Amino acid sequence: MILLKLRSLLPVFFLLSVSSSYGSVKENVLLQDTISYVSPFAETNKGCFKCHSLKRFEYTDEVSGRQKRGLMLPRMILGKQQFYKSNHKSFSCTDCHSHDFAIYPHPEELKSELHFYCLDCHGGDPAYAKFKFEEIEYEYRKSVHYGLEEKGFTCWNCHDPHSYRIVARNSKSLTEIVAYDNSICMNCHSNKKTFELFSDHNMVNFKRIHKWLPRQKVHFKSVRCIECHGTLGKNILVPHYIVSSDNAVRECMECHSDKPVAMSSLLRNNSNFESAEPLIDEAGLSGIKIIGPNRYRLIDDLSLKIFTALLAIIGIHILIRIIKK
Repeated sequence: MILLKLRSLLPVFFLLSVSSSYGSVKENVLLQDTISYVSPFAETNKGCFKCHSLKRFEYTDEVSGRQKRGLMLPRMILGKQQFYKSNHKSFSCTDCHSHDFAIYPHPEELKSELHFYCLDCHGGDPAYAKFKFEEIEYEYRKSVHYGLEEKGFTCWNCHDPHSYRIVARNSKSLTEIVAYDNSICMNCHSNKKTFELFSDHNMVNFKRIHKWLPRQKVHFKSVRCIECHGTLGKNILVPHYIVSSDNAVRECMECHSDKPVAMSSLLRNNSNFESAEPLIDEAGLSGIKIIGPNRYRLIDDLSLKIFTALLAIIGIHILIRIIKK
């Protein structure tokens, strides 16, 4: 009877462990955000952020001498703080953009300026070999996203160069990794205006399309979208081969087993990434409890003690009966 009651409490322990770890991660992120970085190009970049960090911009027309105002396109609004926390925080804006952008308003022909992509800078460079950019490119070209390039889809639609930062490789918290990666997917798949830029179909309500998934909130906080919607390449840390929704994982045992295939990328410890098997233990899971891959040790120990006590009581009872007889 006691064991049955303890088993009934497992979902409660699971939720408490996820929520408590999520709270501590959020606090750690806030602490990290207070760390200030001083860019060597802060003064040079200030002129760009003067307009591009605002919803409304204002400049002096050099021909007429009049002040002119306008509304900034949403995709052109950049967060100054986010930029100086990103991987490219040490760059000057004109490292990637033409120096002609110093002219206000910007010349019309700059709208068709060619943009750099990951391999333009990082491809074939031994300094970045550990990131496997070439293999990421190969996996991406098999992805459903690659078919959207004719409509203007690029790497930057998922990884904004002005705010992108490495999380999966650097963070020790799985909850932080999940939250950050899923926000990338949600920027498009829960935003009707962005979604319709690249799709001829109407955007389906996110919760409705996952109605088959039990305990949605817990899954969305504990699992990345790409665990079920992506296929992991052999040597890369994060799946970039995104499959169609028809081929996405729907079998519970893909995760809830001793060897979770779907979560092998998420559960790999960064330092042990080269190993074939994911690292599944208390430290590797960083607070996220997944029924199946790992056990709740407190419940294990308590159940064992109760079971041992019951056997002892039964043994003593039998012994007493034998002595009396």
